Amino acid sequence: MDDERPEVLTIGRLARRTGLSVRTLRFWSDEGAVPPVARSASGYRLYDAGSVARVELVRTLRELGLGLDEVCRVLSGRTTVAEVADAHVAALDAQIRSLKVSRAVLSTVVTRGSTAEETALMNRLARLSAAERRQVIDEFKEEVFGGIDVESGLRGRVRAITIELPDDPTPDQVDAWIELAELVGDPGFRARLRSWLELNTPVPGQGPPPGASIWWARQVVQSVAEARRRDAAPDGPEAADLLSGLFGDADRVAVLRSLEAGIEAGAERYRRLVARVRGQHASPDASEELEWLARALRAADQS
Repeated sequence: MDDERPEVLTIGRLARRTGLSVRTLRFWSDEGAVPPVARSASGYRLYDAGSVARVELVRTLRELGLGLDEVCRVLSGRTTVAEVADAHVAALDAQIRSLKVSRAVLSTVVTRGSTAEETALMNRLARLSAAERRQVIDEFKEEVFGGIDVESGLRGRVRAITIELPDDPTPDQVDAWIELAELVGDPGFRARLRSWLELNTPVPGQGPPPGASIWWARQVVQSVAEARRRDAAPDGPEAADLLSGLFGDADRVAVLRSLEAGIEAGAERYRRLVARVRGQHASPDASEELEWLARALRAADQS
């Protein structure tokens, strides 16, 4: 019989040669990916050595993620492996990005011990499109900064507030974006930040209000950090000398008012979140230095 010749393979022998199941080969054959080269007198499918090579090619393409219809188009010459592979690379890149976002959200859930409702919110925030993320920030800027005649240095920082996640964000960037989106969407935070900015907005024809420089001059924080490393007490003589050097004869009450407003607003947290979302190197958290400075100003006011 023809199916007993060594150069002819029944579907069973083809299965043994390739290590695939008869069921899989029959399905591939029915779909046209591995058609039989002939039929036996009894109507059974027959294959040859070329069929073995074709099966290996089909298996390779399937393992790479191609659908059977795409495999058939490649094998029929209607498209090329390179063209199909290019489309799959783009699809895989999108899938990888989605998986990274999912992993980042789940990691945040683990860290926070989030509820189901919080998890749903974080997932929605993480998956906003670039246009939707810009809208979130633009609405925040309009409510917080709109109508405030800020000084030129701050105006430049306001323009730079646009926050963009890269196409391939790190888990930390996604986590920071979730936290930032939650923060800027909080009406209380927006109100506190606007109040703080109004305190630091110059009256027309006058210079910057006392204390405004605290938030934009990092040397203030650095000077306090050095004093804290020397274990200087906020109510001690070294702190008094430091305040004199930083603020001279400025109104200390006004300086303290500005500082406390910024601390209450969460300006330092906001600054660091923005840096993390952008993937920039953020300077160390200055919250403790700012609190120490506030205690020093209160002590000076009471002396």
